[in-house]
Amino acid sequence: MASSEKPVEKLMEYGAEFMSDAELLAIILRCGTREMSVIQLAQLILNSHPVYKGLSGLNYMSLKELTDIKGVGRTKASQIAALTEISRRMASRAFKSDVSLNDADSVAAYFMEKTRYLTTERVYALYMTSANSVIREVLLTTGTVNSSLISPREIFLEALKCDAVSVVIIHNHPSGNPEPSIEDVAVSKNIKKYGDDLGIKLLDHIIIGDKRFVSLRSLGML
Repeated sequence: MASSEKPVEKLMEYGAEFMSDAELLAIILRCGTREMSVIQLAQLILNSHPVYKGLSGLNYMSLKELTDIKGVGRTKASQIAALTEISRRMASRAFKSDVSLNDADSVAAYFMEKTRYLTTERVYALYMTSANSVIREVLLTTGTVNSSLISPREIFLEALKCDAVSVVIIHNHPSGNPEPSIEDVAVSKNIKKYGDDLGIKLLDHIIIGDKRFVSLRSLGML
């Protein structure tokens, strides 16, 4: 390639904002293969997901799926996985600084960034002091694409360990529809009762969908 077309040289001369997605990914990959230039390999990777094309597709690809791409070995797959995880963490950190536990909208916005590319349910708990400041954020469980198992015992054992006085439960619906199921409501009421018996308040159960969320407390279900 001409010097002006080499990704690193182009970035240094013009800046990252003038780079294409393939050129930016090529810088991470560093080299291509005998059959493909690094730019061609980057383009192949960006078009490999059957549904999501471009950079967004990287968020949906497992290490196995990445290594199945011709020219992508363990090292390149690991580099891509690290890149996508860093981008997710950067996005969620930006929201976390604005999270108010008295505001379901800000809690939901933060967790939307954490869960937006997940294909299975995850259940999180935020443990709080009496002043509603966060003591700890815990991933409680990872479930199937349709359901997760939430154990009230595990939730409140963790609360007792960190001397929390209240807790917020958050989980995602990979379908994108945040409407609570009958099971969601029943589990929430069970958690609330368990917490009331221990003197640890369940402040809310927030269900995250695709750019939408539902607060069970706001719906009067807690």
